[in-house]
Amino acid sequence: MFFMSLWPPHRASLTSVTVAIYLAAISGGAHADEPILSPERAVALALEGNPSLAQIKARAEAMAAIPSQEGTLPDPTLNLDALNLPTANGLNLRKEDMTMMEVGLSQAIPFPGKLTLKEKAAEFEAEAAANTVEEARLRLARDVKIRWWQLMYMHRSLIIIADTERLLQQLVEIADAKYRVGEGLQQDVLSARLELAKLGQQRAQHVGMHRSEIARLNALLNRSMDSPIRLPGEVDTALPDIQSEADLLATAERSRPLLAQRKHAIDAAQTRLELAKKDYYPDFTLGAGYAFRQNTPTGQSRSDFANFRLSLNLPIYADSKQSKAIDQRNSELLKERYALDEAERKTQTEIASSLAVYRGDREQFRLFEDNILPLAQQTVASALTAYQVGKTDFLNVIRAENTWFDYRMQYWQALADAHQALARLMAAAGKEAP
Repeated sequence: MFFMSLWPPHRASLTSVTVAIYLAAISGGAHADEPILSPERAVALALEGNPSLAQIKARAEAMAAIPSQEGTLPDPTLNLDALNLPTANGLNLRKEDMTMMEVGLSQAIPFPGKLTLKEKAAEFEAEAAANTVEEARLRLARDVKIRWWQLMYMHRSLIIIADTERLLQQLVEIADAKYRVGEGLQQDVLSARLELAKLGQQRAQHVGMHRSEIARLNALLNRSMDSPIRLPGEVDTALPDIQSEADLLATAERSRPLLAQRKHAIDAAQTRLELAKKDYYPDFTLGAGYAFRQNTPTGQSRSDFANFRLSLNLPIYADSKQSKAIDQRNSELLKERYALDEAERKTQTEIASSLAVYRGDREQFRLFEDNILPLAQQTVASALTAYQVGKTDFLNVIRAENTWFDYRMQYWQALADAHQALARLMAAAGKEAP
């Protein structure tokens, strides 16, 4: 039976030269030597070259360089001073006893514990930025898989359309041959040609959508929109069993970068609050200097001077400054806690909804694979045989063929939907798809 060419679908491969040539024309110009783009290779290419991910990585690397800066003392200050120069004597260095040239060094020292808290807060923020990178990687891998499977569906749809066009052409020839010998109706020939025309309309729509999906996937891979993509000729349709929702939620709690990022943001905000409370205490500045004096005009030696300095700031505006800073940090901490709660609820929703969709799509796919498609195939074969011996009319053949065509399209759509739901589910749980 010529309707057997795409069955079994789980190891589908093209055997028709006509269909192969047709697919080459709509596959973005992909050649036989073009590397096959599997989902795993597509994800690897995206993680390697996606500019959005590179931008987030660069920001995280910048954040990682901050903690050591925050935990280091301010640079010391070197000062060179000319003191007590007499203006009435032309800035003479010998005339007055208190005229001197001084070299000094001073160092600002924050109140004990402030530097440690600053460094600790910056470390938490750097860890949060690193978690943002991992979350972006998960989302990018998810999006690439979703686009890849949508492209695979469009690709398989075009295969089915091309093959069905060939089969309908054969059906036209059978109907025409029966009409010529007086065993069929001209209406049968016209009906078959009408189905061919309708299929041509679907082909035109799917070609446009196919090219659009190629452009979308190429964008994620950081390639030009019209770069050729060669998909595998065979697709493994095994859909894995997924652990329970409770196990996925526990996995997300341990592994989801988004939740880790929110927790580190809370730690950073808590540390900033502790630092704000430290601002009630003064910071210090220690300094030392050595002053050189010139000999007197008569040649008598003058003693040099050494001096030492301790200064501190006075937090006398605490009500309008330090207290307000603590209020600010408390609000920021509260905001981060709300953000964590929202992220946890969002993760729970993503897992629950994606798991339900995946299980439904997997069950639907299995029904197509095990029951619906074999029965539809047998119906087409039976209707065609009955028509050839004059035991049924042509409309039944067309109806059976249309049903077979629709179920094959739904079969691949169910498979694509299941893998897309799986990609969303694994990303929500914070791990790669199995």
